[in-house]
Amino acid sequence: MSKLTPAPAELPDEFAVGAPHTRSADDVLAALGSSPDGLTDAESARRLDELGANTLPEGEVRTIPAMVLDQFKDFLILLLIGAAIISGVLGELADTIAIIVIVLLNAVIGVVQEYRAERAMEALREMAAETATVRRGGRTIEIHAAELAPGDIVVLDAGRVVPADMRLIESAGLRVAEAALTGESLAVEKHTDPIAEADAPIGDRTSMAYRGTQVVYGRGVGVVTGTGLATELGKIAHLLGASGDTKTPLQKRLAQFGKQLALAALGLCAIVFIVGMVQGGDVLEMFITAVALAVAAVPEALPAVATIALALGASRLVKTNTLVRKLPAVETLGSVTYICTDKTGTLTVNRMTVEHVAAGDATPMTLTPASRATEETGADEGAQWLGRALALSNDVAGQDGELVGDPTEVAFYVAAEQAGYVRSALDAEFPRAAELPFDSDRKLMTTVHALPGGGYVSFTKGAAETIVERSIDAVDASGARVPVDAAAASTLIDAWSAEGLRVLAFGMRLLDALPAEGDPVALERELTLIGYTGLVDPPREEARDAVHLCKTAGIIPVMITGDHPATALAIAKRLGIADHKEQMLTGPELDALSLEDFEGRVEGIRVYARVAPEQKLKIVQALQDRGEYVAMTGDGVNDAPALARADIGVAMGVTGTDVAKEAADMVLLDDNFSSIVLSVGEGRRIFDNIRKFIKYTMTSNSGEIWTILLAPLLGMPIPLLPIHILWINLVTDGLPGLALASEPHEKNIMSRPPRAPKESIFADGLGTHLIWVGLLMGGASLFTQAWSMQRAGEHDLYWRTMVFTVLCLSQMGHALAVRSDRQSLFGLGLLSNKPLLGAVLLTFALQMATIYVPFLQPVFKTEALSLVDLGIALATATVVFWAVEIEKTFKRRRDARTEGGALAA
Repeated sequence: MSKLTPAPAELPDEFAVGAPHTRSADDVLAALGSSPDGLTDAESARRLDELGANTLPEGEVRTIPAMVLDQFKDFLILLLIGAAIISGVLGELADTIAIIVIVLLNAVIGVVQEYRAERAMEALREMAAETATVRRGGRTIEIHAAELAPGDIVVLDAGRVVPADMRLIESAGLRVAEAALTGESLAVEKHTDPIAEADAPIGDRTSMAYRGTQVVYGRGVGVVTGTGLATELGKIAHLLGASGDTKTPLQKRLAQFGKQLALAALGLCAIVFIVGMVQGGDVLEMFITAVALAVAAVPEALPAVATIALALGASRLVKTNTLVRKLPAVETLGSVTYICTDKTGTLTVNRMTVEHVAAGDATPMTLTPASRATEETGADEGAQWLGRALALSNDVAGQDGELVGDPTEVAFYVAAEQAGYVRSALDAEFPRAAELPFDSDRKLMTTVHALPGGGYVSFTKGAAETIVERSIDAVDASGARVPVDAAAASTLIDAWSAEGLRVLAFGMRLLDALPAEGDPVALERELTLIGYTGLVDPPREEARDAVHLCKTAGIIPVMITGDHPATALAIAKRLGIADHKEQMLTGPELDALSLEDFEGRVEGIRVYARVAPEQKLKIVQALQDRGEYVAMTGDGVNDAPALARADIGVAMGVTGTDVAKEAADMVLLDDNFSSIVLSVGEGRRIFDNIRKFIKYTMTSNSGEIWTILLAPLLGMPIPLLPIHILWINLVTDGLPGLALASEPHEKNIMSRPPRAPKESIFADGLGTHLIWVGLLMGGASLFTQAWSMQRAGEHDLYWRTMVFTVLCLSQMGHALAVRSDRQSLFGLGLLSNKPLLGAVLLTFALQMATIYVPFLQPVFKTEALSLVDLGIALATATVVFWAVEIEKTFKRRRDARTEGGALAA
C-alpha cells in the first residue's frame, strides 16, 4: 500500500456520523452508505484515497542539528561558553577543556531527552492493530489495518485488537478489554442496542468498539465509524502532541540562578577594575584580575554536579526497580505535592480476585478444600457444590500463570483451584454435556454436566439479583436446603457492593435428562441457590503503606480512574486515599463544573471516577494552575497525555503500554507503587546535595570576592593573582564539590513537607550563609595578609602564598561542615562520605604541591612556607569550619524549642 496521509480528526459530512452509539445499527449503516456485506473494493479504495489512511500522523520530525542548537540557548550555558573563551585567552587550557566538556555533556543529555519525546508518538502509531478481517462485497478477507475506511465491515473475535472505532452491528457474547483506554479492569460486555446518552463516558458506550482495545471473549461485527485521528486513540495522539514539555523545578532554579549570577559577575568585573585603577594599578593586570575573578564567580561545575547527582540517583533507583528516562525527573519527584495515580494495575494488582464467598443462605463462609470434602462424606456439601461450580462453569484455557479467558472466569478458576477443585480432574468426573453462553439479554451463563451416578447437574452463574429471582430454594454451607432469604441476600449484596465488590451468584439444578437444545427456560428456572461470590481487583499489599508514607512526606495521593465510582471510592478508602464520598468527583460531574469552580475544588478531591483522557489532562493542569507540582502515574494509553503534561510522569513497566512508557519520565519496572516513595526520598536527597554544592561553592566564591574587594579599602594591595583565583576555582569547585553529590540523605528527609514550588534556591538561610561565611572567610584571609605583610615586608610572594593557602584550605573546612544543614560532622562521621574525604585530602596535597614543589613555584607564583607559618595558616583556615559547626548547634537548639512548643500546644 502506498503511504497515505492519516485520516483527519474531522471527517467530511459524507462520512461523519454524530454519536453513533446513540443510533441504531441500521441507521449508522445507511448514513455511511454501507451494508452488512461490506463495501466494494472500488468504493473502499475511493474512500481511502479521499480520507487518508487509518494511521496516526508522524508529525514534523525535528532534526538532530536543530535539537543540538536548542541546547545552547540556555543563559547559563552561554555564560559558560564565554567563561571557556576567557579562560583560553588567559592561557588556562585546562579550565577551557573542562568547561567545554561540561557544556557538551549537557547538550548530549538534552538531545537524548528531546529524541525520547519524539518516540512517544511513534509508540502510539505502533500500538494500532496491524491487520483486520473485513467483509468486501460479501467476501471475508484479511487486509492491513491502515487500509480501513469508514463504512468497512470488520469481523472481531477473541484475541483481536480492535483496528478502528466502530459501531457494532452483531454481537455474540462479545466482551472487550478497554482498560488501556478507560482504566476499567473488567472486560466490557458489548451489544448492538443504542445508548440513550450522547455524552456517555467511553466505558458506558456498550454498542461501540474502539481502536486499540482488545477482544477477550465472543465474537462480533462492526461498521467502521472513525479512522486515523478521528478515533478515540487518535484524539489521545493529538492530546499527547499538544501537551508539550515543561521544565523541572531544578531547571527553573538553575536558569534563574544563572541569570542572577551573570549580572553579578559583570558588575564585579567593573568594580574590581575601577578600584584597582583608583589605587594606581597596572591597567592590563587589573583587567586580567577582574576577568579572572568574574570567571571564578561562575560555578562552572554546577551543571556537572547537577547531572552527576541525578545520574547517581538514577543508578541507585535502578536497584529498586525504577528506571529513570529523564535525569531531572528524579529531582522533580522530590518537589511534587500531588501524585495522581491510576487505580488499575498501579494501586491494584490488575487481576480480578474472589475476595468473599457466601453460602446460598447469604452466610459468609470459606470454600471447603476438596480433599477434606472427600475424606468426610457429606461434610460442607453446600460449599463443595459451589467449589465445583466455580471450577467447571467457565471457559478458561491454559495452565498456571498462562491462563487465558475472561478476567472474572479466571478469578473463579483460580479460587477453585486454590481450594483444591482442579477443573482437569473434575472434567473427568463431571464432563460437560451442554452449555448456554452468556448474553446481554439473560445476563446468565449455564453449563450442564453429567453426574457419575447418572443424570445431570446444571450450574448457572450471573448477577446475584438475577440468580436470587430464579431460585426456589437455597443450600447453606453444610448442604441443608433452606428457603431463599431475599432480605438477607439484599443485605449481603449491598454490603459487598459498598466495599467495591462485583457480586455474582451461582445456582444449580439436578436433571434426569438433558432438556431441549438451546432452551434456557428449562435450565435457568427453579434453581437452587448454592452461593455468592464477591470479586474485586484488590489493592496491592504494599500500596497502603506507600500512601501513608506519601502523606507523611506531605504529598497528597489522588486516584484518577475510568472505573465505576463505587469501586474507585471503596479501593481509595481501603488504601487511605479518601475518607468520604464528598472527596470523589465523577467525569460527568467534572464536565458540569466551570474551570473556575473546578479549580476552587480541585485541591479537596481525592478520587476521580469515570473520567476520560481529556479530563485527566484537565485535572493535572488545574492542579498546576493552583501552584502544585504534579506527578502522574499510569499504565494505559489514556494516561499518556497527562503523563507528558505532568511535572513528572511515572509509567508502569510490566503492565504499562509502550505509549505510556515513552511519554513518562520514569518507569516502575515492577509496577510497585511503593517504589515511588523511594524515588521521592532520592529526589529530595539529590536537591539537598545540589543546594549543598551551591552553598559550598558560592560561599567560596564570596570569600574570594570579599578578599579582593576589601583589601584595597583597608589600604592593602589586592592579595590574589589571577593564577591563584583560577587555581582555587578549579580545585575547590572540582573534586570536593562533585563529591558532595554522593552525600547520604538527611535523617528527616521523609518527614518534612515538599519544597514550595516557587521557593528560591537561596531559601532557608542559604543566601545569608553565603554572605556571613564569605565575609568570615575573607576576614581570615585579610587578617593573614596583614599579619604576614608585617613579617615579610616587601617580599610579596611569601605573604601572597600565606593568603592563597588560608583561602584554599578554609574552603576545604567549609566543604566538610556543610555536609549537613543541622547535624554535626562529628555525628555524621568523616568516613560516611569517603569520596568527599578523599577529595579534601587530594586538594590539600595539590595545594601543598604548589607551595613546595620547586618547578610549580614559578607557575603559581608561590614560595615555600616555614613549618610555623604553615601551622598558623592551617589554624586560621579552621576558623570557618568551627563557625559553621557553631551555627548548626544553634539551629538544632532552635528546632528543639520549636518542636517542644508544638507538642505543648
